[in-house]
Amino acid sequence: MKKVGIIRCRQTEHLCPGTTDIKLVAGGKGSFEPFGPCELVGFVSCGGCPGKEAVARAKMLVDRGAEVVALASCITKGSPLGFPCPNRENMLAAIRAKLGDIPVLDYTH
Repeated sequence: MKKVGIIRCRQTEHLCPGTTDIKLVAGGKGSFEPFGPCELVGFVSCGGCPGKEAVARAKMLVDRGAEVVALASCITKGSPLGFPCPNRENMLAAIRAKLGDIPVLDYTH
């Protein structure tokens, strides 16, 4: 069972409790389907705009056991506000560069 860490948007955390993300991880659904059922080991925010803390937080998740890191759909798809993060591509690139071979998923659902 893979261990997963999720990074969410700080600006939407008051609108979304992350229940869909948590259910998808446990059930191996959404972007976690290739891994099957997974264990959630951490659920943190990006730290706020422009997301510069996301890299350090991704590394922290890996240091605490995450084998896969995912950006929540609030960042990449804009759920639930319909406004994707304008910094998402920079965050993804920086996180992937820092984590190397650790899979970094673009979205959760």
